[in-house]
Amino acid sequence: MAEQNQNNQAANGAQGEQPQVQFSLQRIYVKDISFESPKAPEVFQNQWNPQVNLDLNTRHTQLQEGIYEVVLSLSATVTNGENKDTTFIAEVQQAGIFAISGLDEAGMRHTLGAFCPNLLFPYAREAIDNMVLRGSFPPLMLSPVNFDALYAQAEQRRAAEAAGESQPSN
Repeated sequence: MAEQNQNNQAANGAQGEQPQVQFSLQRIYVKDISFESPKAPEVFQNQWNPQVNLDLNTRHTQLQEGIYEVVLSLSATVTNGENKDTTFIAEVQQAGIFAISGLDEAGMRHTLGAFCPNLLFPYAREAIDNMVLRGSFPPLMLSPVNFDALYAQAEQRRAAEAAGESQPSN
């Protein structure tokens, strides 16, 4: 049976089919991390009514052929009370090294822009939550993020911009 599978794979390769997609996670690590509470200790005396602003960004770099670093940056700025003073800022750049091959250009963009950040997000969320707890604040349980939807929106914007640039101006 195994011999038959090998023969089928060899025959498929000889017929010029696309290369097999390969994906592996090489490493996950924190690239940068920061916590700041500029109004401590006064902030602990106020009624806790937080407003959370979350900024999220991704970027990727090709390290060598088939090897990519993807960085997910999360920045949570929390204000409290009526005067909206900054209570704390927690930031993390969660990174991963991924070996990816056998994808066309669109598949590679989707993998680097949505799939990889989706894998990194739980680690970044845990790092943010851990920093907030160490700062003596209640847990900051960030909601899951739909990176596929964010990627689709970014692709639509890019397509609209490309269409706008290709339109002749009157």
